[in-house]
Amino acid sequence: MSDPSDPRPLDPTGAALHADAAALREAGAVCPVTLPDGVPAMIVSRYRELRDFLADPKVAKNAAHFAALQEGRIPAQWQLNAFALVKGMTTADGDDHRRLRGLATKAFTPRRVAALRPRIEELAARLLDALPGHADADGVADLRAAYAYPLPMGVICELLGVGPAHRDRLHTLSHQLVSTATGGAEAMAAQRETYAILARVVAERRAAPGDDLTSALIAAGGSDGEEPRLSDEELTGTLLLMLVAGHETTLNLIVNAVRALCGHPDQLALVLAGEVSWDAVVEETLRWDGPVANFPFRYPITDLVVDGTTVPRGTAVLAGYAAAGRDPREYGPDAGRFDITRPAGRHLAFGHGAHYCLGAPLARLEAVIALRSLYAAHPRLTLAVPDAELPPLPGFVGNSAAALPVRLDPPAA
Repeated sequence: MSDPSDPRPLDPTGAALHADAAALREAGAVCPVTLPDGVPAMIVSRYRELRDFLADPKVAKNAAHFAALQEGRIPAQWQLNAFALVKGMTTADGDDHRRLRGLATKAFTPRRVAALRPRIEELAARLLDALPGHADADGVADLRAAYAYPLPMGVICELLGVGPAHRDRLHTLSHQLVSTATGGAEAMAAQRETYAILARVVAERRAAPGDDLTSALIAAGGSDGEEPRLSDEELTGTLLLMLVAGHETTLNLIVNAVRALCGHPDQLALVLAGEVSWDAVVEETLRWDGPVANFPFRYPITDLVVDGTTVPRGTAVLAGYAAAGRDPREYGPDAGRFDITRPAGRHLAFGHGAHYCLGAPLARLEAVIALRSLYAAHPRLTLAVPDAELPPLPGFVGNSAAALPVRLDPPAA
């Protein structure tokens, strides 16, 4: 057996993501790992320790506290620089974070989210009408590409005021940004191109403001007694966060929920019979197979002891959401079982503490509508290949299948 204090390399391809997460969780609440290019880091992989770590005021998000970066030990062309160096809510602390989040919250109000319901339902219906046309001669369609992707991408782009001409390219670029299987130079090039596109979107909205989040963020703040406006760098960083988090995670969530239901027909029968809600399906998917596996980065501002292990000041730490979601210490001996009758709401898929995901209500709304609409149209949908043959989404940050081939209306047995 290997020494649990030995750094474990995180597989940049994510080929055995849940098995790797379980091994880390059982090795310790916090373990040393090695990131691409040999960068040392640590990961917190048990539920309670991760929950406490995420809310600890002695843990920062700003890369000014990233010791290896400040000491010049991080390659300039590094796959994970997009997570460490983006300017916005995800890398801000204290008053700066409260200012940025406060401005974004004003634009991202519950009223805006609630008002999106009819549009989400309309878009889901339109995509479902077109879905049979995406099937091949054998009646197989890739549900990820034809339904789970365009739904949240369409919603977030409409919300941000991003025109259709930019959408497919922004999806490709955002995937390159979050995939640890992407080379460092390619990831940095993707980041530059994404910022260039978002800068054009900002310029368009400055010239012609509309009823969209980008226009609201441009206008937010700046009056007497209000917080200062977002700088251009903060604005594009905030839009990048909303774009990636607003579609990549929801896309993965929809795919993972359908995959889980296909693999657990007894659970699907419960929800189709009305005995369990679609909300419960979404919550259990978030726990059991959430859309984010390991999220970078947080940095202790002082040496921090987690369950007896010291995490040195300035260490880059990942949040091990995939491992924590199946922690038997929190969920009992059946933690590894998908069970939509399980008491809902006790998971960390949207984070915890000051950085809890601002878009969680929208993600939940989109996923519930997507699933309910899909199964109303195709209640007998099945996987077209064995679950074990589904290709994993490359990388150890996002968690999903890279494709979801399904038979919409399989022949009766």
